[in-house]
Amino acid sequence: MAKTSFQELAETRRSVRAYKPDAVPEELVQQVLETGRLAPSACNKQPWRFIVVRSETTRRALGAAYAREWFWKAPVVIAVCILPKEAWVRSFDGKNYAMVDGALAMDHMQLAAAELGLGTCWIGAFDPAAAGEILNLPDGVEIVGMTPLGFPDVEANPRLRSRRPLGETVMKERWG
Repeated sequence: MAKTSFQELAETRRSVRAYKPDAVPEELVQQVLETGRLAPSACNKQPWRFIVVRSETTRRALGAAYAREWFWKAPVVIAVCILPKEAWVRSFDGKNYAMVDGALAMDHMQLAAAELGLGTCWIGAFDPAAAGEILNLPDGVEIVGMTPLGFPDVEANPRLRSRRPLGETVMKERWG
């Protein structure tokens, strides 16, 4: 696969909601996970753990937490979990950065997957209690998000969505 620039990768990455049934080679899954492991975290606390689900039985069960068939039909699902007690906490207001750190790890994995020709889709609208039970999460562990991972079924996926122009999202010196 030809290398693309980061800008091209950011411009062409999209949320994939249809996957081919083809297995994802373990070396590609490991590359995606390694990129997540390398993500930045506040004070380098790395308060994340990644659960890789390949079993169709477990993926189907996760359908109880997120009832979209395309989600569990992907050959792999990755759950990004956080341990808030391991995260850095801002002293001024007690803000715990575990969620931010987990989101950075997920973002790194999704970009790595796109570079490898794999599709992902950030899933946040799931039932956390159901997912936690299915994945056997201990107390004190939360799921930031889940993503299916697989080869995109290109014909079944929509085009890229538009983005707000930079001028609508950037302010100079202060708000407003």
